[in-house]
Amino acid sequence: MTRIDSLTPRGTPGVLGAAPGVAEDAAAYDDAGGYRGTTSAAELLADIDAAGPRGRGGAGYLTAAELRAVRDAGDRPVVVANGEEGEPGSVKDRWLLRARPHLVLDGLLRAAEITGARRGYVYLSDAAAGERVRRALAERPPRLPVEVVETRHTYVAGEESAVVRRINGGPALPTAEPPRSHEEGVGGAPTLVANVEALARIALLAARPDGGRHTARSTLVTLAGGGADPLLAEVPYGCTLRTLARAQGTPEPAGALVGGLFGGLVGPHFLDLALGPDTLAAAGTALGCGAIRFLAPEECPVSLASAAVAHLAAESARQCGSCVTGTGSIRDDIGSLTTGTAAPGLVSRLHRRATALPGRGACGLLDAAARTAGSLLRAFPHLVRSHLDAPCPACAAPAGPLTVAVPRVAGRPVPRPRSVACPGRNRP
Repeated sequence: MTRIDSLTPRGTPGVLGAAPGVAEDAAAYDDAGGYRGTTSAAELLADIDAAGPRGRGGAGYLTAAELRAVRDAGDRPVVVANGEEGEPGSVKDRWLLRARPHLVLDGLLRAAEITGARRGYVYLSDAAAGERVRRALAERPPRLPVEVVETRHTYVAGEESAVVRRINGGPALPTAEPPRSHEEGVGGAPTLVANVEALARIALLAARPDGGRHTARSTLVTLAGGGADPLLAEVPYGCTLRTLARAQGTPEPAGALVGGLFGGLVGPHFLDLALGPDTLAAAGTALGCGAIRFLAPEECPVSLASAAVAHLAAESARQCGSCVTGTGSIRDDIGSLTTGTAAPGLVSRLHRRATALPGRGACGLLDAAARTAGSLLRAFPHLVRSHLDAPCPACAAPAGPLTVAVPRVAGRPVPRPRSVACPGRNRP
């Protein structure tokens, strides 16, 4: 069972809300100040610019810059809430759409006001999330047409160009860029494809502009591995990986797979690294979608790397020869380490592929496989060498599952008692 918790200071605004286990209806969201705000679109964009939030889907672009790019690109732009969570270890987007659909829709409408968009889409593959979003749209019809578009769940289906291609009626497969979606997206119009958490934080910032810095410098993370239950947590930037591991239940991890399958492996000497896009990038890894899988002390990182690359190879869109060949070769090489059948020259071959393959595919899948291989060589060189000499006993047991279950969200809101002002007393 996936738990939910907040590691942010008490009383600060956050996307988890007051009742994370209950689906929030329109009345509850209105009572909490949703869909309101006195700032204009220009003022809100200035507040977003000052706070400096980044996208939460993986790339981490500055939100204000993306909004401006779509606004300035031409007439009749489109906004898309991207809730397709391809990373197997991430659950935050599906949880947000199931539990707080109005927060996401509020952010989508704010983004539409800023960019001048005339229509919007919510893009997802999770049936339960789709039901909650449609119910939210019926509860409070938005000011512009918003359509829910469902797709088949794959690793690449949430990539920006795949989102546009699917909404345009094609398959959810990435295409080579340029043009990027802010130049030519849905129906040929400039299109903002924004992760649902990024939109939720726009809505929070609109409701609480005084808390803009906190809103921008907090993030949802999905923590798993180590033999403990997964944890969906809202955390401030600056938390160390060690602190997150203890909160999740893995007090002494042997390392971690960071940023879903994109950020690569880090060893135990990185556990005191502070969480944040810039600090992680400087250390050669990435926050990505915020999924972090910790290694238990007895778990072998080679086995985890093998499972990660095998998943990527299976999820390849099979459109790019470099991806099919490159990801498959990395899978086979790391897999041979786990079985003690590695061929001579494996380390130099892996290093060469990890260096040469990034950027050669239409999406980030090949990059993720190459980064996993390169990070394994950097973080655990002694273990890689030991796997060349003899089979690894720890690798005989398969790595734990990469997937994480979405936290349970009750389908019906809990009735909220009405506050009654008694004569001669203040309302509580």
